[in-house]
Amino acid sequence: MGLITGLLTLPIAPVRGVIWVAEKLHDAAERELHDPCVLRAQLAVLNREFEDGGISLEEFEREEERLLDRLHVAQACSTPSDRR
Repeated sequence: MGLITGLLTLPIAPVRGVIWVAEKLHDAAERELHDPCVLRAQLAVLNREFEDGGISLEEFEREEERLLDRLHVAQACSTPSDRR
């Protein structure tokens, strides 16, 4: 990048910085959303809440199914499709 180009695009530098931070946050959120370890920890917390009486059976089953579906998708994406 030349000096003139750098000077002319200087006013939009904060926008580029915000976009870069937003992309990094998005990437981190996606990794956490599909991380099997995080999903298993959420299942453990859900089990504890149910055992302690903090949530009803309906809520437990609904959340458990949602988490298990996400875990299944995460594991399917992380395993190679060319198993032998």
